[in-house]
Amino acid sequence: MTTIVAFGDSTTAPRGSLTVYADLLRHELPQHGIPANVINSGVGGNSTADGRNRWQTAVLDHKPDITIIQFGINDSAIDLYKTPPVTTPRLSLTQYIANIEYFINSLRQHHCQPVLMTPNPLRWAPRTLELYGQPPYRPTEVDGFNVILHDYAAAIRDIAKRHHTPLIDIYTTFQNYSPNGTTTADLLLD
Repeated sequence: MTTIVAFGDSTTAPRGSLTVYADLLRHELPQHGIPANVINSGVGGNSTADGRNRWQTAVLDHKPDITIIQFGINDSAIDLYKTPPVTTPRLSLTQYIANIEYFINSLRQHHCQPVLMTPNPLRWAPRTLELYGQPPYRPTEVDGFNVILHDYAAAIRDIAKRHHTPLIDIYTTFQNYSPNGTTTADLLLD
């Protein structure tokens, strides 16, 4: 049986009755003849720095064959709502890249296949507009909440290429989503 760990932030974490991608894998892989033990090690609000702090117990202790890594939204957030307002991302792009590369290198040392997933893009909601609706974000633009996140998603694509790591480009898939008149905003809770 293949052990798969889904490792990330709230886009990975269990969300009550909501079906997240780890649930889909757990249900659908056996239907395709792939017996799998899928472990969801996502934690809402986590950055890659938080992930590093829980790396051993959240990932390595499960002895996974495959680990899917999806972070970026919390790493790239600029907490404008704090007093005084913060003007830089919670984790710099350099720190983010270093943490992702740490995960890849550690997994390979443990004979585990890393799979990278870009963060999904964001859309404005009343609460996020209240907290983040000022520069450097662009509150009047549909894609204005992604001005920083865009660079973190691009970094994942670059890391995947440099490290010859499989990539699931959720960011691009969401941005291009429009069947039957639906939009990216229709896919997102917040």
